[in-house]
Amino acid sequence: MISKEEINAALGKGLTQAQLDALHNARVAVVGLGGLGSNIAVALTRLGIGQLYLYDFDKVELSNLNRQYYFLDDIGQYKADALVKHLRQINPYAALHSQVIKVTEDNIPTLLGDCDIICEALDDAAAKAMLVSTVLSTLSGKKLIASSGIAGFGKAEEITSKKITKNLYLCGDGNSDFHDLPLCGARVTLCAMQQALLAARIILDLEEN
Repeated sequence: MISKEEINAALGKGLTQAQLDALHNARVAVVGLGGLGSNIAVALTRLGIGQLYLYDFDKVELSNLNRQYYFLDDIGQYKADALVKHLRQINPYAALHSQVIKVTEDNIPTLLGDCDIICEALDDAAAKAMLVSTVLSTLSGKKLIASSGIAGFGKAEEITSKKITKNLYLCGDGNSDFHDLPLCGARVTLCAMQQALLAARIILDLEEN
């Protein structure tokens, strides 16, 4: 069995002790564990984030496999359960708080109140708007990384990340709609990696305040 120390050394290769401490002390939530969220969670686990809070109420379907971090034997399982199984294969010692639950205006303070950074990875426009509005209005000081525009086969450089307000960041092209365009796994994952990278930059104090 590989020890916790060996895992941490592997995941933290090349980082300073101060950077390792910052990542190990961070608490990051991922709301929605589909194409964006499942890949964000994988990237954050590989970074050695101290505590991950994972929320989704949906089950894995065959149609998810073109872009989401799931496999054939996950079909029919809740995403919140299946994803933890895969994350444990990366870091068996990771502190993973995963729930099969729909995030609502009422439970956001309870579910997300302890987190430093919240990654929005929902595919419903109304749910996205609710999450952004509620977090910014009720969870003062929390950093929210949202997404908009990940569909189609547009160029990689169109997927960007930018700061919108003091506590709100946005990743994606801001335009493409999956109701009109197909979802390409490579492009969806590009946006997920932008969100994970931005979370890391915020934790390591590399983003302007």
